[in-house]
Amino acid sequence: MPARQILAPPPVIDFDAVRAELQIPAAYPPEAVARARAAGARPLPDLPDATDIPLVTLDPPGSRDLDQAVHLVRRGTGWRVHYAIADVLWFVGTDRDDPLVAETWRRAVTLYAPDGNTPLHPVELSEGAASLLPDVDRPAVLWTIDLDDRGEVTAIDVHRARVRSRAQLDYPTMQAAADAGRLPAPIADLPVVGELRARLARERHAITLDLPDSEIVRGPDGHWTLTLRAQLPIERHNAEISLLTGVCAARIMLDGGIGLLRTLPSPTEAQVTALRKATAALGIPWPDDEPPGDVIGRLDGSKPRDAAFLEDAVRLLRGAAYTPFDGAPPERTGHGGVGSSYAHVTAPLRRLADRYATEVCLALQAGRPVPEAVRAALPDLPAAMAAGDRTASALDKACAAAVAVFLLHGREGETFPATVLQIDAERDRAVVVLHEPPVRAHCSPTGLTEGSVVTVRLLSADPTTHRFRVEPVRPADQPAGG
Repeated sequence: MPARQILAPPPVIDFDAVRAELQIPAAYPPEAVARARAAGARPLPDLPDATDIPLVTLDPPGSRDLDQAVHLVRRGTGWRVHYAIADVLWFVGTDRDDPLVAETWRRAVTLYAPDGNTPLHPVELSEGAASLLPDVDRPAVLWTIDLDDRGEVTAIDVHRARVRSRAQLDYPTMQAAADAGRLPAPIADLPVVGELRARLARERHAITLDLPDSEIVRGPDGHWTLTLRAQLPIERHNAEISLLTGVCAARIMLDGGIGLLRTLPSPTEAQVTALRKATAALGIPWPDDEPPGDVIGRLDGSKPRDAAFLEDAVRLLRGAAYTPFDGAPPERTGHGGVGSSYAHVTAPLRRLADRYATEVCLALQAGRPVPEAVRAALPDLPAAMAAGDRTASALDKACAAAVAVFLLHGREGETFPATVLQIDAERDRAVVVLHEPPVRAHCSPTGLTEGSVVTVRLLSADPTTHRFRVEPVRPADQPAGG
């Protein structure tokens, strides 16, 4: 599920304590680290040489766990997309009694917090030997996907290869280059291809949530606050390549009769109705005949009102699951957010499932049996991934709560304007979003109506529990001039 990233946290927020409360390990087991070092020191395997392809990586500034490298080239009236994915399984293997493999099964995902990450793999691999760092040869899984002039897939190939990234690029720099018409040749057509794929997604009524990142800064009044940063266009275009590859992977697995899909039910009428109420509360227009994905697609996550709605829209993507199958296809094969069948195969440094789904695709594409260890792992992956995703979600919520308390601590007794997003009758509470700082809170629903702007008073903000409380200010209690 999409999550908002919090950037540049002040050092006074103790995220180590947050991780400790959630029993997230502070270090990697030594025996697993030793295995990772040994794996990273192995000579590269004898693989087809694809180092002539001028691949580049494109990530947030400072990234070191580089899963993907991309290259696009014109081919007739369409394009050929090369997408190299770190070959993590070659380093790690499949023996679940091995200490490194066992630890990755326990972790399942990389966990991200404002001050750093808790990696799925030891950094010796995730930021070293397995990462697609520039100017070094790496084993990779190389996807080659041909597109026509509309961005539709016309051919797919995937095999292992030796690759070499030419450059490590970052989003802000490349967005500036795109704006100036000076993108490097390997990604010069990324905006065009990305927009074509996004247009096809809209035709499928896909739901793409570009949740904004937030940065903790000093406001003009001297108080800490959050500024919101919407995804850059180049980020969205790059994400389309990953989605494209996931759609192709699902196609290979469904055609081959075995695999691991990422599935999600389409939004229910009740979910859409609830979301419509949120747009009404926030004053966002939503015509009766407009699908949810179209409404979401025209919002600007850097605007607090739109960001509040995007956070509400996450409910449409709840219920995503990993669905293994071996033989007949599963009852549900589609992903309501993507608007198509879909699989996770592009982030093996950060997600356990990807390396197994990738291995299925490699075997099917080569016309050979899926390795027995991979086949046997497929039914166990959903539970492992669900546990990892629960931990990631809990960490996201706990970090957001810690940040909210940091922003509000010391301002107890002050009043804040807020918009009422939802009246939750079952839980006897209202959900409000403060205008400044833009954080969510729960309070008594008595006398409140959805969509109204009210004043709330901060009762408490406890840094030790990461909890804060607000209450609506009744008219008789309004401060002078409020």
